[in-house]
Amino acid sequence: MEIKSSTRFVRISPRKLRLVGDLVRGAMVGDALNTLKFTPKRGAKVLYKTVMSAVANAEQKGTVDVDSLYIKSLWVDGGPVLRRYLPRAQGRATIVRKRTSHLNVILGER
Repeated sequence: MEIKSSTRFVRISPRKLRLVGDLVRGAMVGDALNTLKFTPKRGAKVLYKTVMSAVANAEQKGTVDVDSLYIKSLWVDGGPVLRRYLPRAQGRATIVRKRTSHLNVILGER
């Protein structure tokens, strides 16, 4: 059985979030949560909360053993980009792109 959880419009770039996601993809949930807890990246906190949400969804259904769950699939998509302007020399302006992410986690049972 698959358990899903997603977090949308996270104010961190997808590239930075994928770095953390690659650490735990395919790992058992207990090991993944332990890894995320001690990873000093900003995206680790967001991913930790999303995995915990998926575990809570599994507990709510009550049909799966939480200890046998693993991260079956994890992907990060880009969300909308906030465009801001920064003044530069000689009256010019440059665009600052503040990227957002959509995070999706699917847990499976082993």
